[in-house]
Amino acid sequence: IYTLSLPDALPISAVSNSLRESTYAELQVTRDIAVIPNFLDCAVHRRRPRPDLRRHFAGGDEHTKIVIHVSNFRPVKRVEAVVDIFNRIQQKLPARLLLVGDGPDLTVAQRWARELGIGHLVHAVGAQEEVVPLLSIADVFLLPSAQESFGLAALEAMACEVPVIASRVGGLPEVIDHGVTGFLHAVDDLAGMAESAVRLLADPGLHRRAAQAARQAAHERYCDSKIVPIYEAYYSEILERH
Repeated sequence: IYTLSLPDALPISAVSNSLRESTYAELQVTRDIAVIPNFLDCAVHRRRPRPDLRRHFAGGDEHTKIVIHVSNFRPVKRVEAVVDIFNRIQQKLPARLLLVGDGPDLTVAQRWARELGIGHLVHAVGAQEEVVPLLSIADVFLLPSAQESFGLAALEAMACEVPVIASRVGGLPEVIDHGVTGFLHAVDDLAGMAESAVRLLADPGLHRRAAQAARQAAHERYCDSKIVPIYEAYYSEILERH
């Protein structure tokens, strides 16, 4: 446990209640910590259909589902679990997995996919400047992380109408409404995550409702037009106080 000493005039904010509580517990901060969530440019983060791109990754089969994972591929993201969950999904229905991003565990994920005999179903596209086109062709987002302070990648997926299957850790339960905009499971419940994904992918009505709810939640709660003024008000308050 560490004690963090900060100047009195320095404002402290956290992007989730979970991060605030862990900061209190681990750094022994006694100052008030304001919770102001991450935000999106909602004019950018919205679903933009790309039938050509979807056909490319789905192998031309309109019934094939696209599962996606976007991260920096560090151990905390548990990319082997991503592949494990996808493997369970593809055993139930035709699907492909998109791995978007780069990092030390990308090769781990690719090797594990080959060992499971599903390497041909997994597309690693590397780091992308724009992820919206790829999110816009996806049906489900997998995020079985060991920890997330907020879950910005999940929020970006939701804004693009992609329901999220994630671990019930950190700030993710504050972003994802279980059973409404996605599904949350215990971090090691890979079978449960796969089952929830298959439920969504196999039921067009359920998927449509979850996708619409995800977009609505992202745009109503996390657009820059709503969150930036909160930051401005917070800093104005600090300046006036000191």
